[in-house]
Amino acid sequence: MLRLEKRPQPSKAWTWATPLLAVALTMVAGGILFALLGKDPFVAIRMIFFDPLFSEQFGAYSRPQLLIKAAPLILIAIGLAIGFRAGVWNIGAEGQYIIGALCGAGVALAFFPTPGWYIFPLMILAGAAGGFAWAMIPAILRTKFNTNEILVSLLLVYVAERILAAMSLGLMRNPDIAGFPGSRNLRHYPSAHNAEIIAGTGMHWGVVAAFIAVIFAYILLHRHILGFQVRLAGQAPRAARFAGVAPTRLVILCLGISGMLAGLAGMFEVSGPAGQVNIDFAVGYGFTAIIVAFLGRLHPVGIVLAGLLMALTYIGGELAQFMLRLPSASIQVFQGMLLFFLLAVDLLTNYRIRFARKEATA
Repeated sequence: MLRLEKRPQPSKAWTWATPLLAVALTMVAGGILFALLGKDPFVAIRMIFFDPLFSEQFGAYSRPQLLIKAAPLILIAIGLAIGFRAGVWNIGAEGQYIIGALCGAGVALAFFPTPGWYIFPLMILAGAAGGFAWAMIPAILRTKFNTNEILVSLLLVYVAERILAAMSLGLMRNPDIAGFPGSRNLRHYPSAHNAEIIAGTGMHWGVVAAFIAVIFAYILLHRHILGFQVRLAGQAPRAARFAGVAPTRLVILCLGISGMLAGLAGMFEVSGPAGQVNIDFAVGYGFTAIIVAFLGRLHPVGIVLAGLLMALTYIGGELAQFMLRLPSASIQVFQGMLLFFLLAVDLLTNYRIRFARKEATA
């Protein structure tokens, strides 16, 4: 018989080994999934994880895309990780991402076609403010009326999606192209375009912001008294109250930071890789960032590695869809497996698996 034995202390070795084990199990289960779909599992796994980086045929295009895809995931996941460590569960980063993009694009379209160096900085401020304001709705409802921030933030995603559709078809629609949804293309507006800083590398201001956020989060969580309060509130809420940690302030702070970073991610995306506001702008980065946060063990450095890995599955998944004719749903299932296996094997951090003989019964 197998039984679980509680560890006296969580295992540090398994804390960092479980993400690697989860990735390995995802490859095995994903290979079985691809085989059931009639595809060679080894070719599919190679195309997802190896070809985007090392293939001469695809690498020149895919390697710059790695930073482009990873930047919004890292930026959003950093904000979520701070809240998750404090026991504040923001599941609606996708909505904050959308509202941040709309606010940033709104500033650009309001100034169009006026040139000016100040336009892009104003877009950054608007994107951060939009995400922050959207996150304040569940924060205020949680602190004033004790509502569940998980449900409120999640439901607000669907509200944000409806606002996105309304803006794409209405107020922000490009007046020069009648009958088609979507705003003007910001890549054609130099003052509002989040262009590559170094051509051909994928390095734009969103990537820079993501790495600044990583440094900020590391200092906050590991070198500042506020980080101690965040960790204490997540691990021992009662002890945190006795230590003088104000739960109301912590909820507002955590949701505010995560909303602001998600809004920034949306602004950098709409002004750069996406280029315009349209109905299909939301691609699920806010939800995927939850996987990135947990895969990175809620640690800033781990989130960088997890964000790059998840970006690789996006790029490799698109490549596999094109080359092997895999359905897009199978790639989404493959990404979901990663979180499933991570949560499953995370049990080993706090428990040992023991073999015990079945006791004879009288």
